[in-house]
Amino acid sequence: MTASTFVRRSRLAERAPITASFEFFPPKSDKMEASLWSTVERLAPLNPSFVSVTYGAGGSTRERTHRTVERLLKETHLLPAAHLTCVGASRAEVDAVIQDYWDIGVRHIVALRGDPQEGLGARYQPRADGYAYASDLVAGLRAIGDFEVSVSGYPERHPESADWSVEIDNLKRKVDAGATRVITQYFFDNDLFESYLERIAKAGLSIPVVPGILPIHNFEQTMVFSAKCGTSIPHWLARRISGLNEDAETRKLVGAAVAYEQVMDLVDRGISDFHFYTMNRADLTYAICHMLGMGQAEGTRQAA
Repeated sequence: MTASTFVRRSRLAERAPITASFEFFPPKSDKMEASLWSTVERLAPLNPSFVSVTYGAGGSTRERTHRTVERLLKETHLLPAAHLTCVGASRAEVDAVIQDYWDIGVRHIVALRGDPQEGLGARYQPRADGYAYASDLVAGLRAIGDFEVSVSGYPERHPESADWSVEIDNLKRKVDAGATRVITQYFFDNDLFESYLERIAKAGLSIPVVPGILPIHNFEQTMVFSAKCGTSIPHWLARRISGLNEDAETRKLVGAAVAYEQVMDLVDRGISDFHFYTMNRADLTYAICHMLGMGQAEGTRQAA
């Protein structure tokens, strides 16, 4: 297909509007809490479809996650989704958390197996009296309330999946248990995401799959975490950010440009819903979403 015949969906004025959700993590200190709520206030006018609040390894941030979700409910117009994991608690304890979320008005849970208490990469061992896997947690949620339930997906396979058959079978169990949406691990190669969608479709699964997007603030930290979670770093991406360790302003511009370019390519492939891993920082996510047309009045919104 030549450049003259290729139609850029991202450039069409009549294209479907872009929707997005944002992920935050619960603050560990007063300074981090102030930073989080500054980020929330900055991003709220973009009218995300929901905002999620993460859960630490081994359930280590349970109380802080709950407090953050409750404050979002009480003080903002945003729809919070609480992350919940299987580790570090009995089934009865998790059910009590679920019931409490339902009672305060939370209707969306991100159900995850979770990382072991020792952290990402440690051997996972289900607790005998707890929910063993995310599919079990999804079923438990469904038994308690009519929650919207998001689950995780891995365009490059979960590090513990031996092959793609294991990966897709695990996703299918979560869908069969009642999951309503898949939010993927972040990735940087859109071809891998497209292949993932093809594998899901081939397995007969019709659940919505939302790509996870990570605007890069700190490339070194991103490389370390990516190695642990199985996300590949393309050579072209490393080249773009190389040499900017001491140049924060340029690094920020490059990070926004890379994420925007990735999202625009996904829009051209027919994707219109995204999940941004904000790292509790508003700047890059806000800039990208503004360029996508989010938060602009309908009469003034222009094609990106």
